[in-house]
Amino acid sequence: MFDTGNTGFMLVATSLVMLMTPGLAFFYGGLVGRKNVLSIMIQSFVSMGVTTILWYTVGFSLCFSGGAGGIIGNLDMAFLHGVGPGTPFGDGQIPMMVFIAYQMMFAIITPALITGAFSNRVRFGPYLIFLVAWLLFVYFPFVHMVWGGGLLAKHGVLDFAGGIVVHNIAGMAALASVLFVGRRRIKDAVPHSIPLVALGTGLLWFGWYGFNAGSELKVDQVTALAFLNTDVAASFAAITWLFVAWSREKKPKFVGLLTGAVAGLATITPAAGYVSTGSAAIIGIVAGLVCYGAVGLKNSLQWDDALDVWGVHGVGGALGIIMLGLLATTAVNAGGANGLFHGGSHFFVTQLVAVLASSVYAFAFTYVMLWIINKVTPVRTTEVEEGELDTSLHGESAYEHL
Repeated sequence: MFDTGNTGFMLVATSLVMLMTPGLAFFYGGLVGRKNVLSIMIQSFVSMGVTTILWYTVGFSLCFSGGAGGIIGNLDMAFLHGVGPGTPFGDGQIPMMVFIAYQMMFAIITPALITGAFSNRVRFGPYLIFLVAWLLFVYFPFVHMVWGGGLLAKHGVLDFAGGIVVHNIAGMAALASVLFVGRRRIKDAVPHSIPLVALGTGLLWFGWYGFNAGSELKVDQVTALAFLNTDVAASFAAITWLFVAWSREKKPKFVGLLTGAVAGLATITPAAGYVSTGSAAIIGIVAGLVCYGAVGLKNSLQWDDALDVWGVHGVGGALGIIMLGLLATTAVNAGGANGLFHGGSHFFVTQLVAVLASSVYAFAFTYVMLWIINKVTPVRTTEVEEGELDTSLHGESAYEHL
């Protein structure tokens, strides 16, 4: 009944996206101080459990059941009601269960991205409340509006693999979190382990092929385009960041190269299947320049976004949506659109409005939500907790000699 090639490919793509969350944990874990490694890593890993439960119970249904042209779906498919092994997705080439699992991996990693911004400063209990509330009121609505036939899709917004749905809203939520919880009291000597950062980057880059190429949901020429564009943009961004930082900081920094690669990956994500490979190279170069500049702006404004989530993911995701509005062409994907440089001025304006609206909503809701959670239970760690977060909050230490 199902196409075994497409089904097999999507199972591999799902596995690759799942691997990105542990990759993110290693990436963030290497960037923080030695006494706070486990506290940042558990925030990624716990999302794998909590988000899966939420996705099974109500999340998938709210995203992909009913609500055509609206903001959120309905609960008709809560607890995967009506879904069996033989239930088809779309044109029937893959089982619905594969699509459910694939989209679940996106839901797992998106809130985990935010955690790098407020490292060392948020207690675990309030984080769990934050995780559930943010998925219900920010992530699920945007998945529905963009990928579930909702409001933004109705108006022609395109987002191939998550420029708005994943990176922009997570980055803006990160900025709101930073401004709410304030600056760290104790600045660790970071990053404590650049090899861990490199390992995390490698896993993220590897998994990103499933993230972007898998978003075609089958194997065809667009799948191949998205795969190649992912690597091209990441590579151009990494080298751009390396050389810009080298010229300014007088040393070729490994962390800069790795951060540039992630910025390129985030920026190409919404455009991967809609632009030419030449355009992907341009997107990578622009990502390296703009995201490096955003991190510099953050530093000058003294925002304590510890791991540059806003500068890399928030700015990268927004930039990718805007670049898509400029460079998209139906010559490479007939199911896409023509950007401004190909005569599509209306599409460009649509993309611009969408990214502005999503940014404002994600920032405002996250800030208000944290304020409400703080009224119930203190969000911020105490000074004692912040000094040795792993032992004070979790009773464990990443390194025995500490």
